[in-house]
Amino acid sequence: MGAGEVVQGLKPVAAMVVVQVVFAGVNIFYKLAVVCDGMDMRVLVAYRYLFASAVLAPLAYFVERKNRTKMTWRVLMLSFVCGLSGGSLAQNLYISGMKLTSATFATAITNLIPAVTFVLAVLCRYERLAIRTVAGQAKVAGTLLGVGGAMLLTLYKGAELNPWHTHLDLVAALEARHPAAAAATGNNDRVIMGSMLVVGSCVFYAVWLILQAKLSREYPFHYTSTALMCVMSGAQSAAFALLVDREPARWRLGLDIRLLSVVYSGVLASGVMLVVLSWCVKRRGPLFASVFNPLMLVVVAVLGSLLLDEKMHVGTLLGAALIVVGLYAVLWGKGRETALEAAKVGDDNDNHHIHVVVVVPPEQAQPQPHQQAEADADATTTACEQPSDSDRANIASSLRHSHRYFHRSCGF
Repeated sequence: MGAGEVVQGLKPVAAMVVVQVVFAGVNIFYKLAVVCDGMDMRVLVAYRYLFASAVLAPLAYFVERKNRTKMTWRVLMLSFVCGLSGGSLAQNLYISGMKLTSATFATAITNLIPAVTFVLAVLCRYERLAIRTVAGQAKVAGTLLGVGGAMLLTLYKGAELNPWHTHLDLVAALEARHPAAAAATGNNDRVIMGSMLVVGSCVFYAVWLILQAKLSREYPFHYTSTALMCVMSGAQSAAFALLVDREPARWRLGLDIRLLSVVYSGVLASGVMLVVLSWCVKRRGPLFASVFNPLMLVVVAVLGSLLLDEKMHVGTLLGAALIVVGLYAVLWGKGRETALEAAKVGDDNDNHHIHVVVVVPPEQAQPQPHQQAEADADATTTACEQPSDSDRANIASSLRHSHRYFHRSCGF
């Protein structure tokens, strides 16, 4: 393998590392803007999706304008519900939970999304439990491990760990400017409520994954549907924020952490990183992209400890480890199930051969030399595989099901 091939193989790996680092930065900026600087979380979510729409709408227009089909009312309704579940509700619940816990805690809980998606898919009969298969057992075991890790993360603290200290505390600097925000987040007794809010955000995000699979079948234009979802989420969040609080000062952005958080989360995370993530999924598949999800937890834990003065405890590490192990168990089970389904369809295709045999008449049994090449070519027996429409549907269905677990277009 040459150096050029090695570099080409490392490009998706480097890209996914960058994606996870950027998504980790979103959690840090959320903490600084909402928890420490006192920015209204509803306004932040609205701005994030409005800024993302400004990036994705032109991109979708230029990339998919030649192939895009006419949009129907059903597609618009699905986009509205997707924007509500995966955007407005999921993000507001997530930030609310982070306010009561920590960035590391909330990020660890989000690794439950594949397990929650599996449970909802089974309940809605989109997925078979298949408990007698190895893949089904892995998904069930991974779900139980994830739930156990979340409970351990919530109910057990343990000894405090302090591997380093930088004497840099951005939280204290911002809280000095907004003491009201500091008082609102200083109650450690609300950790259970915070964990419930973050789990609720995971449930709505799992609902979005299932609905997005249905939307992709009816409107298979990724950039357009994502841009439409961002527009819906931005409009919903803005309407919700205006209904709760109509004070214009809440929407004012200056050259401070609020503007930086909005631009970072909207333009960079939900805009640019979506393109990078889609490229990685196209090159190496959704399972490859999902393997890097726990990296975001590691980056948030390190940055939270270095910049936000977040305290790490033994319970946090143990609970996060269980959740990550459960995540990989679910992903492994789903990956194995998808591979077996694809192999089964391939075996079925092998049985659907059409054997074409050219029968040579007796009077042509001894061809002339100048006819030999043509006769040999005509008399060759070939086997042509003809997969049926149902086989193609099975392969497509298998790939769509895998995307329910693996693909996270906007990230947290």
